[in-house]
Amino acid sequence: MPLNSYLTLGHSGLRVSPFCLGAMTFGEEIAYGSSVETSNALMDRFIERGGNFIDTANMYTMGHSEKIIGDHLGRHPSKRHRMVIATKFYNNLFPSDPNGGGAGRKSLMAACEESLRRLQTDYIDLYWMHNYDRHTPIEETMRALDDLVRAGKVRYIGFSDMSAWKTAQAQMLAHFKGWSPLIGLQIEYSLMERTVEGELIPMARELGLGVTPWSPLKAGVLSGRYTRENAGKVKSARGMWVESNLGEHAYAIVDVLQKVATELDTSVARVALAWVQNRPGVSSTIIGARTLEQLDNNLGALDLKLTPQQVAALDEVSKPTLNFPAALHQYGPMFMHGTLTVNGLNAPPSPLAPKTDIEPW
Repeated sequence: MPLNSYLTLGHSGLRVSPFCLGAMTFGEEIAYGSSVETSNALMDRFIERGGNFIDTANMYTMGHSEKIIGDHLGRHPSKRHRMVIATKFYNNLFPSDPNGGGAGRKSLMAACEESLRRLQTDYIDLYWMHNYDRHTPIEETMRALDDLVRAGKVRYIGFSDMSAWKTAQAQMLAHFKGWSPLIGLQIEYSLMERTVEGELIPMARELGLGVTPWSPLKAGVLSGRYTRENAGKVKSARGMWVESNLGEHAYAIVDVLQKVATELDTSVARVALAWVQNRPGVSSTIIGARTLEQLDNNLGALDLKLTPQQVAALDEVSKPTLNFPAALHQYGPMFMHGTLTVNGLNAPPSPLAPKTDIEPW
């Protein structure tokens, strides 16, 4: 699958590339960030290969990420209009301002104007709410977002890092009120983070939200750089982001990734990315890179075709633990169809059993 095999995001007509270029590391304000020149080169390579989807946030490198994108793309109409630029609001860049963050009308309207200024564009293609604001009624947030869409300053809206119940509430409210609906859900999803399969992924598929996973390589843990053999010997600029996740579970997954990568004559990172991109509900996976070499390697994941046996091996080694009620949702269909063994006996199928495409782990 080439990078220009565009698909529609969720229940919308917005066409995006299967990989999205994450811009969290645009700018050297963080230890593992990229210079302006490197960031520009990454955008150019991504676009050259057919990519059209870039994701940032007002908080990334204290707003510098948005400015880098604006300087390189936003100010040039010929470049800007073919791109889908997504950014997020919520975080307060001005701590002295009590209304500088959150999802209230005053805050998000101001955040939008600031992002438009930094991005040097008249509109944001996809505007994400970065987190849940428990101090603001969801009705206020959704109405304000709808006003931004009606004003032409935002084209589409989505949620990032939100609970399933709050996202469902917001989506139903939008449909009931005739406001702009959510089209996307941005969540952490990788071989090391699969608990989202319990409620968030099924909710997104049911409500027409395209899933855009972030950290598909778990901050580099699944990049192939960290193995059992070099445990404790390789340091990361991300520090605890990586080190806190290096343990038996991670190494067991990397072992299988290495085996699959050897079978396919490819890299560990590509296998991990291919697994995520082909999960049910996933639309466009957000990939990050600090160098052109890393970007080229990651884009190669689109050319991989994992066999059913390889997918099953990766599924098994990364199998998550789900608690109630998510586990009931997953295993309920098995019980109703008589495929669940209870006390050594197969449960009889229910005459009311619905059809389902949920696959048991």
